[in-house]
Amino acid sequence: MALNDNSAFVPSANAFGFVNSWPSAPAVTVQTPFGRIAVGNAANGLCGGMAFGSLDYWYARETPPRQRPAPGSPLYKFVVRRLIDSWNLPCGATEYYQWMNLPDGDSTVQLLGRTVTTQRGLSWRTIEQQWPQVRSNIDQGTPSPLGVITVASANPAELGVNHQVLAYGYSLTGTQVTLHVYDPNTGPADDTHISFDTSAPTEPTTFTHNINMTLPVRGFFVSAYSPASVSGLPTASAKSAG
Repeated sequence: MALNDNSAFVPSANAFGFVNSWPSAPAVTVQTPFGRIAVGNAANGLCGGMAFGSLDYWYARETPPRQRPAPGSPLYKFVVRRLIDSWNLPCGATEYYQWMNLPDGDSTVQLLGRTVTTQRGLSWRTIEQQWPQVRSNIDQGTPSPLGVITVASANPAELGVNHQVLAYGYSLTGTQVTLHVYDPNTGPADDTHISFDTSAPTEPTTFTHNINMTLPVRGFFVSAYSPASVSGLPTASAKSAG
């Protein structure tokens, strides 16, 4: 596994100590290029806020709280704010929507006896463009928040069905990649992963995973991230109601 030194991110030590389960109500309604969309409900949770928030604590060299914050508490509001940040509006919503509408493999046509690529699919974009960036970040000791595409849909209302995780390590066996991720749905477990083969990026690629969700992983991209201050927020060592 490629990891940083002793300060490397490890979910069991650096992630929130609770899973992505929240009250059955929209956490926030955001304005996107496709209209107002409610995200962060009980089904989809606050995965982006938890991934970004855990990374914020890691940058601050603080340990996130073990207990889930109460709705309306400072930490809850922080996670919701980081959820909004993780969408990188309006550009991020557009990127999710574009990827939702891409084919898994490349689209091609036959032209004068030659195969011409007309559109790159999710597999090629993930393997050839995003994975090298993730690998470079991890090799430099920096975890990468990922936007994970789970659906193929032209319905903007399904933007919130996609997922977000934090990639912090990887292992290689030939062309097989196992990407180690913090999944907010799973909690602070060190054995969560996304695996894929890089040998045929132009073809539909199977991304196997043990993320705690029933949907498939179709591909992923690196989310735009900037650290946010956790000053004044509770830590695992501080007693607080959240």
